[in-house]
Amino acid sequence: MTSQPAPFVIGIDGPSGSGKSSVSRAVASRIAAGYLDTGAMYRALTWWCRETAVDLADTEAITAAAVALPLAIGDDPAAPTVHVDGADIARAIRANEISALVSTVAVVPAVRTEMQRRQRELITGIAGRRGACVAEGRDITTVVAPEAPVRILLTASEEARLRRRSLEVHGASDEAAVDATRDQVLRRDRDDSTVSQFTVAADGVVVVDTSELDFDGSVEAVLAVIATRCP
Repeated sequence: MTSQPAPFVIGIDGPSGSGKSSVSRAVASRIAAGYLDTGAMYRALTWWCRETAVDLADTEAITAAAVALPLAIGDDPAAPTVHVDGADIARAIRANEISALVSTVAVVPAVRTEMQRRQRELITGIAGRRGACVAEGRDITTVVAPEAPVRILLTASEEARLRRRSLEVHGASDEAAVDATRDQVLRRDRDDSTVSQFTVAADGVVVVDTSELDFDGSVEAVLAVIATRCP
């Protein structure tokens, strides 16, 4: 009897604007893997807290919402879906209001514990179904899947990250657009860095700096790392 290959997990962490979401989706498509956007899970919880009038100053209430969150998240990298209580919120969670509030929810320690538990279950399920899972976020390589055979810290200079995010949010990368994006990007990184490490690579994590790379070059750089560790 021929044994089946073990499920393969690729963990990709990085700061805002490093390109981890778009690059992770492209990489998952290229290697026919499932995809998990763990950041979308925190955004979904933030949306749910707003929808159900949870006081964002009440950490116990936020934690209770996290435990009860009726979340269904898709693993198709070409069309990732996010549903809460049956509602399609994939676009709603990208609104500026959610972006401004998500760190308030994400830095609650008990919330992170619950979401990390869910993320481990999702990664195991996705990898089991599809043979491989590309999971991206803030603490995949250090907390959620520290034993993953491929762990990558995708990073870029502050200038490059701000330019990319301003293009994504405002459709422009001139000085005014970058300034309008600066607080959101840098503040979220600063807030999230109090509960997770995504600016310095842990032992065994490969750094891929995309500052001087275009999108295709970034994807190829990550695929090159995977190729060296693929069973």
